[in-house]
Amino acid sequence: MGRVVLVSNRVLDLRKAAQAGGVAVALADIVRTSPSLWFGWNGDIKPAEDVNAIGREGRVATVALTQAEHDRYYLGYSNSVLWPVFHNRLDLAQFDAGYFEQYIGVNRRLAALLQPMLRPDDIIWVHDYQLIPLAMELRSLGVQNRVGFYLHIPFPPWQTFIAIPEHEQLARCLAAYDLIGLQTKSDVSSLIDYTLNSAFGSVLSDGRIRLFDRLVNVGAFPIGIDVAEFANPRRDSRLVQGRGVSRIVGVDRLDYTKGLPQKFRAFGRFLEKYPQYRRQVVLTQIAPPTRESVEAYLGIRQELESLAGSINGHFGELDWVPIHYIHRSTPRRRLPGLYLSSRIGMITPLRDGMNLVAKEYVAAQDPQDPGVLVLSRFAGAAEELQDALIVNPYDIEATADTIRTALEMSLDERQARHQALLALIKKNDVASWCQSFTAALARASSPDDPANWLQPEPIRNALEKLRRVAARRPASTRAAAAAVPPTLPRAG
Repeated sequence: MGRVVLVSNRVLDLRKAAQAGGVAVALADIVRTSPSLWFGWNGDIKPAEDVNAIGREGRVATVALTQAEHDRYYLGYSNSVLWPVFHNRLDLAQFDAGYFEQYIGVNRRLAALLQPMLRPDDIIWVHDYQLIPLAMELRSLGVQNRVGFYLHIPFPPWQTFIAIPEHEQLARCLAAYDLIGLQTKSDVSSLIDYTLNSAFGSVLSDGRIRLFDRLVNVGAFPIGIDVAEFANPRRDSRLVQGRGVSRIVGVDRLDYTKGLPQKFRAFGRFLEKYPQYRRQVVLTQIAPPTRESVEAYLGIRQELESLAGSINGHFGELDWVPIHYIHRSTPRRRLPGLYLSSRIGMITPLRDGMNLVAKEYVAAQDPQDPGVLVLSRFAGAAEELQDALIVNPYDIEATADTIRTALEMSLDERQARHQALLALIKKNDVASWCQSFTAALARASSPDDPANWLQPEPIRNALEKLRRVAARRPASTRAAAAAVPPTLPRAG
């Protein structure tokens, strides 16, 4: 096997990737330790005449976006259409905004810039929802390498996915990949349901799916963490109200998917229902800003500040503030000590692909005196971490009761739960995730696919129709939804 070519919407300086956390750590580790190339957007906004200049630094290659591309491809279609739909928030999706053409256009430009850098024995690993059309665009340029796609966010129920006017075009783009990786078995089921109900597809006996006119490998590859990064931390002695007070910790981006208003309300209800815990418990919520220029995010900060102020005003004392709400990033090096110093890790998103904070919290605990993980059933991590206290974040009353259960849990039960959780997290760590996906992609092949699938001309024809659909989107939503690329040569 040759290089692993990683393609992601955002590429970070390798020296900063560790501080960013999450998937950036995993991708940076691949770049450091194996023959590879990491390609994508560097975060810069530049004039159109400058955005095709590729910046190279070792194994990292980056390009800029124009302002229009940033507004319509990134903030627009990616985060105002796909993000809310994939998180079951159809009410927030801006279907009529006409962003699809720019979404296709950026993927086309990135593919054209990447193609000359590819080698015949490379395998290509594309990351996340911003880049769904990339493989189709690469195929149109004659690229015959194995190309895999990994979705870091949830795949929605099929009835939700078909609300996107361009859902069929997106599915045809997914069909250009050799392997589609998803976070959970539930996500795999959702994609299969879409295949069976809306894509004229089928499931083969070997586990592959026939998605429109191609056979595609699909699997669940739950992402993990570097357990050693969080092992054996020191308690954070600088925390206010730390002595004699039990801490509940939450670390979530300020996003409407994270269930932060529900978490605050559940904590307020806990204090109201169990007054004996007043002055004994604090909730520390770190919520750094994200995508604040997207319209759907404008009210979240105000709502949380209002809720925190109301709860603190109602229950607080001169020497005790119930909620510490921090609307900025905390240095990553402080997180292990914060997790260790917290009796409860409260991770209660309304919808989440995985949620690595849940795994980080467990990894940072003292096995002799561990804290308790309270986890939303709607986080992808809940499929693995079944020894956590699983809650429905919409059920404020039950979540309040679960906080009490966690605080009163015996040491024996805390140790048993933590032991089971930690063993699973160690088994499915980030190295295992990377190895399992790249190995599956290297094995992926479809010998019974017709050879002309990988010939450029049929795909160019399909893409040209797709682009005409995109160009008509601003003028007519119905026309775009009805237009379908021509059928490609059928497999088998």
